[in-house]
Amino acid sequence: MKPLSERTADFTDSVIRRMTRISMQYNALNLSQGFPDFDPPKEITDRLAAIAAEGPHQYSVTWGAQNFREALAEKQSRYMGRPVDPNTEIVTTCGSTEAMMAAMMTVTNPGDRVIIFSPFYENYGADAILSGAEPIYVPLRPPEFRFDPNELESAFKQNPKALILCNPSNPTGRVFTREELGVIADLAKKYDTYVITDEVYEHIVYAPHEHVYISSFPGMEERTLSCSSLSKTYSITGWRLGYIIAPPEIIDTAKKVHDFLTVGAAAPLQEAVIPALRFGEDYYRRLQEEYTERRDLFVKGLEDLKLPHTNPEGAYYILLDISEYGYGDDLLFCEDLARKVGLGTVPGSSFFREPVNHLIRLHFAKKKETLFEALNRLETMREKMKSP
Repeated sequence: MKPLSERTADFTDSVIRRMTRISMQYNALNLSQGFPDFDPPKEITDRLAAIAAEGPHQYSVTWGAQNFREALAEKQSRYMGRPVDPNTEIVTTCGSTEAMMAAMMTVTNPGDRVIIFSPFYENYGADAILSGAEPIYVPLRPPEFRFDPNELESAFKQNPKALILCNPSNPTGRVFTREELGVIADLAKKYDTYVITDEVYEHIVYAPHEHVYISSFPGMEERTLSCSSLSKTYSITGWRLGYIIAPPEIIDTAKKVHDFLTVGAAAPLQEAVIPALRFGEDYYRRLQEEYTERRDLFVKGLEDLKLPHTNPEGAYYILLDISEYGYGDDLLFCEDLARKVGLGTVPGSSFFREPVNHLIRLHFAKKKETLFEALNRLETMREKMKSP
């Protein structure tokens, strides 16, 4: 038999999704894969029930149903601070996972280079490799996970085609400041580079931090592909509804890529989520308040247990330092943690280009009672995880 494709040789299956399977194997509380254990807004589940009877059940327009795109454009115009044309500036995708892949394939040719901050969500490196692009990794320096502008410019000097920006950041919880975004924007314009954003946590940000769209900076709208999804904002990670917002000349190409990748997102779900896209500001304020309560509860619990951790500014992830346990293999630690303590987490090494093996990622998109139970189990960690 002839050998299979070599492009996947440097990456494995998703470690995050693998840890969900391991959590299920050991009946562990799953704080690995970032999905909630609470229901979506009732307005959209009621609408979904109605659509089960009335439809639509067939293909929508490839790049998104008209009424979905109009509702999304109205909502994003309000938050992005500029009018978004539903007909020329939006592609509806099967989650932000497809949005990022379609954006990468829209922008890059085989052999192009792409800047990726490290740590990073695990799909970014795979997206670049599957597109035939070469990643250039720029470290975000702990403990605050900030970049060095000189290191970043050195990466730009390598003539990259694009930079991937996750803001708020998974897994660090960093929210890039306006000043940091200004540095990135200036370099992108100076070196004629596209910016592909992943902004799925745009509405989960903790005061006093604020989410700023890099596309709002002067000269950046025409070179930014804003990717996001409805998964986190409306607690519907299984619905797989995402999108790209970009100028018409970019969207024209993205439509073609998307069409041959997936044809289109699920028509019934596009229809069902429209009530959520028309929520007022009170929904997003309440979302922020509820996630702030979850973060504060979980962080206080970790501090009471004297477990060293990061303090997220946005998103819903915490990195926990496991240096004291003597494991050289953080994946083995996570597997043992699921088996011995009953808690599912993600090894930090799956997010870093650098050799980092002393961090694990947990998420707190859970009911309060679930978080209390997680803290109860973490209380036994030092006793049960003394050595590999």
